[in-house]
Parts: sequence; C-alpha cells; structure tokens
Amino acid sequence: MDLKISNCNNFFKIKGTLNKNNLSIFQSVFNNIFEKVQVLIISIEDVDSMDRFGVNALTELHKEAIAKNKNLSIIGLGCEDLYNHFKTEMAA
Repeated sequence: MDLKISNCNNFFKIKGTLNKNNLSIFQSVFNNIFEKVQVLIISIEDVDSMDRFGVNALTELHKEAIAKNKNLSIIGLGCEDLYNHFKTEMAA
C-alpha cells in the first residue's frame, strides 16, 4: 500500500507503508514542521509496515522535537518495530 499522510492543524495521520521508497513523501511533509507548530501529534494506527528507514525518520523527528523543545506524540497501535526501537532507546 502507498503512503498517505493527512492532517488537520497539528494532527497528522499516516496510512499505508513507510519505507525507503516513499521516505521522501514523509520528509517533505515534516520538513521544518517545528517551525510551524509547538505540539505535533502523529497517528500511526493505520501504518501497515515500516522498515528501518521509516523508523529512523520518526526517530529523527523525535530528536528534532527534543532539540527544539517541542512536543511530539506518536499515537496508535501501528508498527511494532517503532515501539521496539523506542523501548531500546529508553533502556540504553
């Protein structure tokens, strides 16, 4: 399935597959997003799968939020790989 990103204000919904092939779509939507919003909410409920490039993209967005003192929430029971990555980061 292709990647679709919809939004309303600072709430973004990601649907489909986030991988190396469509990473540019994700990056174009979220490029400099923290210049526009203080709080960002991303729903990954409808993400079918995510490869390591997708996980890294969300990780980089998380790091940017921390660096710019912004709030980022990733919600939904989407991809288990993403949760495992953040669990590993928190344990380290």
